Amino acid sequence: MTGRTGVLLIHGLGGTQYDLGSLHKAFRRAGTEAHMITLPGHGTQPEDLIGVRAEAWLDAVTEQYRELESQYDTLHVAGMCMGALVALLLCHRVEHARGKLALLAAPVFIDGWSTPWYRALRHVLYHVPGMAERTKVEEGEPFGLKNPLIRAIVKKKFERGDNFHYPWVPLACVRQVDRMREWVRTAAPATRCPTLIVHAREDELTSLRSAEFLQSSMQDARSVVVENSYHMICADNDRDLVAHHVLEFFGFDPVHAASPVARRRAQSAV
Repeated sequence: MTGRTGVLLIHGLGGTQYDLGSLHKAFRRAGTEAHMITLPGHGTQPEDLIGVRAEAWLDAVTEQYRELESQYDTLHVAGMCMGALVALLLCHRVEHARGKLALLAAPVFIDGWSTPWYRALRHVLYHVPGMAERTKVEEGEPFGLKNPLIRAIVKKKFERGDNFHYPWVPLACVRQVDRMREWVRTAAPATRCPTLIVHAREDELTSLRSAEFLQSSMQDARSVVVENSYHMICADNDRDLVAHHVLEFFGFDPVHAASPVARRRAQSAV
């Protein structure tokens, strides 16, 4: 096992490994193994999220982490959106010291430019019996994507019913994310592993305030702001740049961030 390095990747609410774009392929090209966990209630149908609590997500990633730490000398952790909250809470829980942590578009605050003015009313609905379980929070444009071509592809996938991301999630699960957001604000200052924070300036779900909070709260953190994406930074215009920063931070050659085809196209365009 000497010298082995692995990476644990954690997707967002209602998502799958596609939330992280081709980041797992970049790690493979760099010569390491990336492990993608499917959180409880995910990968099937949205109704399966009803009744799932934040504790179940955190317990699942802790179990996966414990299995992987026996296989690797170095184990890095990365999470996207809600997965970033789970990743930070995991590292705090296990006192992660085997590797580094990457927080990608972490929604510590839900205050992006597309969030409706009535978003705070959800806290009232949480206390109406049965309402949070019955209320659907639907995915809608821009789907976290600034790139119009990728956005159109994602829209078609939703229309076809492709099982890459839930078309809606129950409000009850948003409540669980809100619980984790509170936990993160407490856990961040006590999470000591080296941390990379990547956030889009134009994130429509969660503003730069989230990245600024993490940067100022965590003991060993650095931040990168990308300029040409919305929330889904691993799939949007800056996806190769995000992969570059994560690979480099984890100690891999960032040349592997882009696929060989993309690199050849970039070279031929020069």
